[in-house]
Amino acid sequence: MEPKLVLLVFTLISATATCEYIRPPPRKTLHFPWDSKSSSHPQQVHISLAGDKNMRVSWVSNEKSSQSMVEYGTSPGRYSNRSQGESTSYSYLFYSSGKIHHTVIGPLEDNTVYYYRCGGEGPEYKLKTPPAEFPVMFAVAGDLGQTGWTKTTLDHIDRCKYDVHLLPGDLSYADYVQHRWDTFAELVEPLASTRPWMVTQGNHEKGKHHVLLRMGLTLLCSAHIQITMSTRISTTGSRADVAKVDRKKTPWLLVLFHVPWYNSNEAHQGEGDRMMAAMEPLLHAASVDIVLAGHVHAYERTERVNNGKLDPCGAVHITIGDGGKQRRFS
Repeated sequence: MEPKLVLLVFTLISATATCEYIRPPPRKTLHFPWDSKSSSHPQQVHISLAGDKNMRVSWVSNEKSSQSMVEYGTSPGRYSNRSQGESTSYSYLFYSSGKIHHTVIGPLEDNTVYYYRCGGEGPEYKLKTPPAEFPVMFAVAGDLGQTGWTKTTLDHIDRCKYDVHLLPGDLSYADYVQHRWDTFAELVEPLASTRPWMVTQGNHEKGKHHVLLRMGLTLLCSAHIQITMSTRISTTGSRADVAKVDRKKTPWLLVLFHVPWYNSNEAHQGEGDRMMAAMEPLLHAASVDIVLAGHVHAYERTERVNNGKLDPCGAVHITIGDGGKQRRFS
């Protein structure tokens, strides 16, 4: 059987009887009540892939003495394993973050539900690891922000069966307003604590150092995802590594970055040209299958293309930047 990859690509579409696209009107930015939690209970819990059979658990606590420890097991309330991680914090102008924890757990079994607790107290969470056999399912939505449409997109994703969420940049739209990272992380926690979220940097990830501290990820201009015959999923941001992928063992090779190279929308024309000139030959030589981008707040998919022309050996480019932040040009 041919290995099967399923992409659940989320966009917001309204259509008339003649199938003409009508862009839905913007929805208001979500407003969150002021929450001055003073306990060490975990907040903003999210997980990400951390190498073969490992998962990184990240969270924030307001208690400076809280531990960077995760207890986990395959039965509710019974934690047969424990991992110790590290913590950090940062300040920016008048803002001071809570204590930011990152702990890697594993090795974990494939396609298995684990129950876990952060910091030795607080609520129990559960996560599911990706499967060891095809199909593997990805949910993809970029440019989320924090609007009413963001909530709609998250609700759609939550109703689907998927293994990994891919987000090609522009997460919280915090820009330099740091507390917006706190509200965004609380907003996505119900999903991000149960399935790994793999993200790349967008133009609204202002203060890259702050994003790295929060997400516990290496945010690069691009990342590629290898899906091997045994559905081992690995990510890297190295250009050299793309060329080294063994395609006999890796039938699917996806690339994730923010600014699209192929774009028929009037917004953001030509912004990816320099990156495209430098990297498209590399992607073509590696026979990359799919390129996922955001930035343009719309959905668009190309045929297999390379160097601006149809090419049966080129990649399919998918722009999926309509996850929720519906300002027209950013």
